[in-house]
Amino acid sequence: MTIRKSLGRLALSVFLMSSGAQAGTITLNSDQSDPIPKKAMEELIAGFQAAHPTITVKWNNFDHEGYKAAIRNFLTADAPDVVAWYAGNRMEPFVRSGLFEDVSDVWAAHGLEESLKAASPSMTIDGKKWGVPYTYYQWGIYYRKDVFAKQGLTPPKTWVDLLATCAALKTAGITPFAIGTKTLWPTAGWFDYLNLRINGYAFHMDLTSGKVPYTDARVKAVFERWAELVRPGYFPDNHAAVDWQDAMPAFVQGKAAMYLMGNFATAAMKLGGLTTDQIGFLPFPEITKGLPAAEDAPTDTFHITAKAKNKADARVFLAYLASAEVQGKMNATLGQLPVNNKAARPNDPLLDAGFTMLANAKGLAQFYDRDAPAEMAKAGMEGFQEFMVKPDKLDAILERLDKVRARVYKH
Repeated sequence: MTIRKSLGRLALSVFLMSSGAQAGTITLNSDQSDPIPKKAMEELIAGFQAAHPTITVKWNNFDHEGYKAAIRNFLTADAPDVVAWYAGNRMEPFVRSGLFEDVSDVWAAHGLEESLKAASPSMTIDGKKWGVPYTYYQWGIYYRKDVFAKQGLTPPKTWVDLLATCAALKTAGITPFAIGTKTLWPTAGWFDYLNLRINGYAFHMDLTSGKVPYTDARVKAVFERWAELVRPGYFPDNHAAVDWQDAMPAFVQGKAAMYLMGNFATAAMKLGGLTTDQIGFLPFPEITKGLPAAEDAPTDTFHITAKAKNKADARVFLAYLASAEVQGKMNATLGQLPVNNKAARPNDPLLDAGFTMLANAKGLAQFYDRDAPAEMAKAGMEGFQEFMVKPDKLDAILERLDKVRARVYKH
């Protein structure tokens, strides 16, 4: 397809159509440094350039932590045309600062409100769309089906069931949960799910929006439940010294029976030698009886920068990324779920279980470090990790977090 036809299909604004924008190079910055996401990006770029041979993609790939630190700098200085980022509250500061481009025209021209409707609210600010989502994935508890079978255990459905399962595993010499908290963010999955199951989705969103004090009794109740796993030793002793990947061998070897994690971790499980027959998936158990279940489902996105030099071709790229065929292919490599509801899902029983869970969820959170502002998220996760090491310091941790909340939010 020629660039002239692509621009026509996109129904670009009169300004862009009359600006004389020509096909050329778009610069793309992202943080897909792990092997599988990197492969997915390479395939995406190759496919795009084959479909649009007059457009060249210059790809700058960063490691995750370096990218988080650098993105605001390059958005305000020598901005690329397209950047990878996240939906929801993580997107909002860049929108409010005028650093992301309104791409409502791309959504309108390609009917994306229908095909991307699951993620539409998280891409909308002030009635406008600010990027294109391309993948999301479930969080939940992955467990060793073979270990459970050997111990005569069934997947827990309630908190009482979970505690009993953990006690039985501990007695058998098996660590109930694998985890590595050196990089902090795995702790956030635990906080999210405990809060969602105890207090519900609306409360969780109010908390991450700064509307609820961390010293609130309902927040303290989250940690009191968490302590029921921490104090008996249901997590590995060295978790603060290792990252999530370093914690994986214990799960692969059957020394740990469960892992609360995002579906991206199944690639590492399979690379370690596990088969889908050995891995099971279960939603986080019910705690408050009858409370509608909400889930963590982080959504990854691409955005056009406000200072992009080639916004016309950047829009062509976003339209390509939004298509069902492209999202199906990309997520087959990623082992995740396409946002486009017309795209084919990867043939994977774990993803099927996750898709069913998310389809029935009463709310989808993005994840603590995406739903909360960066400064609050960093302090919160430091507090979560400290609690998992020193649960007796809970009151001091919560007081410290509430001081951060008072400084970060302007309510």
